[in-house]
Amino acid sequence: MSNGGEKGSSTKTPADFLKSIRGRPVVVKLNSGVDYRGILACLDGYMNIAMEQTEEYVNGQLKNKYGDAFIRGNNVLYISTTKRSLADGA
Repeated sequence: MSNGGEKGSSTKTPADFLKSIRGRPVVVKLNSGVDYRGILACLDGYMNIAMEQTEEYVNGQLKNKYGDAFIRGNNVLYISTTKRSLADGA
């Protein structure tokens, strides 16, 4: 079977994006407005997220630091890659 000739090599799906950011710094924004910043360890089809070196930000201010964190997928508004390192206070 062909590899789906309609898709160009430059076409990226959301699943491709999520695979490509594993092990990289991310920001996870929850429906409540709270941000979690850390290293994306893994995620599943329900958008459940495991993170390492996690920092919790409320209204842009650091509130807590966690070694590892698990976020239930139904609370996630979005996942974004960070442009700056976590040490920069991104």
